[in-house]
Amino acid sequence: MSESEVREVQIAEDEAVERLDRALAKALPDMSRNRLQGLIKDGQVTIDGAVVADTKRKVGPGAVISLIIPPTVAAEPVSENIPLNVIYEDDELIVIDKQAGLVVHPAAGHETGTLVNALINHCGESLSGIGGVKRPGIVHRLDKDTTGLMVVAKTDRAHQGLAAQFADHGRTGPLERSYLALVWGAPDRKKGTIDAPLARSPHNREKIAVVRQWHQSQNDGEEEERSRGRFAITHYSVEQTFNDGQEQPFVALVRCTLETGRTHQIRVHMSHIGHPLLGDMTYGAGFLTKISKLRPETREALETLGRQALHAAVLGFEHPVTGEVMYFESAIPDDMQRVVKCLQK
Repeated sequence: MSESEVREVQIAEDEAVERLDRALAKALPDMSRNRLQGLIKDGQVTIDGAVVADTKRKVGPGAVISLIIPPTVAAEPVSENIPLNVIYEDDELIVIDKQAGLVVHPAAGHETGTLVNALINHCGESLSGIGGVKRPGIVHRLDKDTTGLMVVAKTDRAHQGLAAQFADHGRTGPLERSYLALVWGAPDRKKGTIDAPLARSPHNREKIAVVRQWHQSQNDGEEEERSRGRFAITHYSVEQTFNDGQEQPFVALVRCTLETGRTHQIRVHMSHIGHPLLGDMTYGAGFLTKISKLRPETREALETLGRQALHAAVLGFEHPVTGEVMYFESAIPDDMQRVVKCLQK
């Protein structure tokens, strides 16, 4: 594999202050502005040694800008012999139980070794072109370290039918998705609904955040709360609580049912109500001190887990061709089950 190319630009002393992407486009006419904006957003650009991910960042005379240009990769994913746990398969679709550590589709930093590469190897040419070059057959996804059930289309008609169901989020059809998660503490109510809009965090584009903004009403002058994120709804129920040597419930096993399917939705929503997932270093870093309060056996099991404790346990949908209602369940995987067993002691 070829190495990344590093290019350096210094803004001339007689140049005016302007946006980073515009300054780079002017200095590097051989690269498109879209390409430059992508590199900036991916953290591949520094100004005077500091990483800058904002394309609108102002740069002035004397600034030294460095770019890391990753090597080009194949436009289409290639077949790779990666083991898959196939739960169900027919000529139209395939249901798999995804293992931890498997990225769903190629993206920056994960061009190979993905579920798509494995599916191309397993399904052959039938996936070609369905739903886009980089995401053939994919109608929904799970985070890299989330385990559990996924359905993938193998034909165009299956893709269209499944995509419509996931876009509808089960409001008018049998689509059902529920997850099991281990969270810090225990919600006050056994059942509840989290209705909070989500969008990219304005402070860290790698994270999702609950977002709202205030603005002035034009009608009566009163302030109104308006969301600038995409609406997201998660229903939860507490299945079991564990004290693990503490006086109060210290950890809870929660079932989360999605009414929408946003990126990191369960992880962000549970953190939003004060109960982030065990092992979630992105949205639960503030709870790391709690790990030391776990019994040694439980602490070791959590450290061995090494990921957020989240598993897609139930998947139901209508077969897009036959009309049959399909329903699948997946048991909690061994690494997460070990944590549960330690908590139960």
